[in-house]
Amino acid sequence: MTPAPAPYALPHRHVLTLSTGPGAVRVAGETVEKALGEWGIGERHPAAVGPALLILGELVANSVRHAAAASPQTTVVYAAGPDCLVLVVHDRHPHRPDLTGPRAAGTGGLATVMELTYAPGGTAVVRGDPDGPGKSIWITLPA
Repeated sequence: MTPAPAPYALPHRHVLTLSTGPGAVRVAGETVEKALGEWGIGERHPAAVGPALLILGELVANSVRHAAAASPQTTVVYAAGPDCLVLVVHDRHPHRPDLTGPRAAGTGGLATVMELTYAPGGTAVVRGDPDGPGKSIWITLPA
């Protein structure tokens, strides 16, 4: 599996920090959709935008559902280059989901994320925080 490009190395990037609570999924989705439109991603790669927004929504929803008590904020990083989109969702909850195990391959939100990521040749990685118990889920999609 090719490692995800660092968002700071891509020509378009943005960081959004949200309260881990009601409304976070909507705000994240609207903000990312607007940015992708401004960057021309929707026009050049319309097939990538829908799956990216579904993936992002599910990952932010998981942070709201499972991490709010340990992580009052969720950070979303989104970046785009000529051939990829990178989505990173970070919270401070210590649980690191197994993106390759039976839960990921089963049913539900994480399974949908993995299907939408892997089907077009994308990658998914969980990275722990170097300074504590949190984690970031990195999704890279071809554009």
